[in-house]
Amino acid sequence: MTIGQLSKVTGVPASAIRFWERHGLLPAPERLSGQRRYAPEAAERIVVLRKYQHAGLTLREIKDFQRAQPHRQAMIRAKITEIEQRMVDLRHATQLLEHALQCGAEDIVTCPKFRELTARW
Repeated sequence: MTIGQLSKVTGVPASAIRFWERHGLLPAPERLSGQRRYAPEAAERIVVLRKYQHAGLTLREIKDFQRAQPHRQAMIRAKITEIEQRMVDLRHATQLLEHALQCGAEDIVTCPKFRELTARW
């Protein structure tokens, strides 16, 4: 399939597909009369790349994810630690926002409960 067809099937702009190729995230496709021609597996790989991005992986981490097992495992462990910390931060933010919704203080920063929550973290 052409880059336009691949773009349509995956919902990813052709410019992003070319970008991923340049950075080694997608294998270079065959060329027919100078045009890129992609195998059906390219669409599957693009879906996976999008999942990586939605999971919060950077382009560098996605590249590392495609490397040899020991390096990949180190990156994955570091990413899990980062995600777990973000989850803690999001729980704290949720608690603060839930309190702010119910708080009657004129200035939320002066609220004793709000200050207690922020000090705890």
